[in-house]
Amino acid sequence: MAQEDLNRLTIDKERYASTPHQGKRRRFWLVISLALVLLVFIGWRVILNRPVEVEVATVSLVYPSQTFSLLNASGYVVAQRKAAVASKATGRLEWLGVEEGSVVRSGDLVARLENRDVAATKNQAIANLANAKTGLDQARVEQKDAARNLTRFKELISQGIIAQSDYDTAQARYDRAVAASAGAKDNIRAAQAALAGAEASLDYTLIRAPFDGVVLTKNADVGDIVSPLAAAANAKAAVVTLADMGSLEVEADVSEANIAKIRPGQPCEILLDALPDKRFRAELHTIVPTADRSKGSVLVKVRFLEKDNRILPEMSAKVAFLERPVAAGEAKPLIALPPAAVVERGGKKVVFVVKGDRAVETPVTLGPKMGDLVRVEAGVKAGERVALKPLDKLHDQSRVKTAEKG
Repeated sequence: MAQEDLNRLTIDKERYASTPHQGKRRRFWLVISLALVLLVFIGWRVILNRPVEVEVATVSLVYPSQTFSLLNASGYVVAQRKAAVASKATGRLEWLGVEEGSVVRSGDLVARLENRDVAATKNQAIANLANAKTGLDQARVEQKDAARNLTRFKELISQGIIAQSDYDTAQARYDRAVAASAGAKDNIRAAQAALAGAEASLDYTLIRAPFDGVVLTKNADVGDIVSPLAAAANAKAAVVTLADMGSLEVEADVSEANIAKIRPGQPCEILLDALPDKRFRAELHTIVPTADRSKGSVLVKVRFLEKDNRILPEMSAKVAFLERPVAAGEAKPLIALPPAAVVERGGKKVVFVVKGDRAVETPVTLGPKMGDLVRVEAGVKAGERVALKPLDKLHDQSRVKTAEKG
């Protein structure tokens, strides 16, 4: 009996041993489980690192004057004194002494036409004048001799030595000498007038600057025919175009609805597209007293209060009409950004600077508001891009993509 009981306690190895088929099934499900865990982990990492699409704004330089600007208008720099310099005479251009950008003074010789014919006419007029002066000298000598002769004949006839006819002849000679002297003087005046005309004709072939200025364009070259009316084929009316750089003003169009906001003498600032880092002090010079019905605007002219050699005619410009003049400490630009870009993290004001595909959490020190923006004392630089929203989904080094990148 005891042996039978012991035999019952023995484990049947064949009964509980796994078959080869059952081992393969366990390994299969183990691999499936590990694969599912790996897929879940990878999916979680992908979701965690998926780029956040953000709206961005650029940190900008803002001038304090922008906070008290009443109105803005666009226009162009225009020289108020400008001339197409030409000759009154018609001829072939023989010499040109300037080019684009040349600085000239009033009266400077700019160009010369062929003038040998008028120069010869002038020389002839000079000779004629000299000849007339010689004729006057001869007439005066003859008049002086006739006067002395007439005086002697007066004494002789009073003594009865000569006949009356001889005295009359002496008197006639004297009268002819006086008339000859007067005619010689008239000849001199005529010769002087002829010389003045010849000099004027010669001067018409010398093209001079009418005022101090800068050559803007060269309209003719040596060898071209220059005519004041340019009536002939291929003739040029102007040799150069000259502008007085001291007369530069910005001409801008202001809407009729806003014309009540501006007045002559009002302080302004001019921003040129070619010089974006500089704002020029200016004032409203005049409001042209007529409106453009097609555009519904009025032309105004704004005068520069400071000169700069970089300002050129026809540059595009923007004009800000101000409530008051710019104070001495308000000329320097300040860094500013939209308040919506600022968020509080850990008790600090921070912004998320977008660098490449990452958002870098950056602490900032803020100043007072400047219109729709807020001043930044430290933390970011002008030109950097900052995220506007959604800031609640961002943290330091978050992957981001901007709208312009898709």
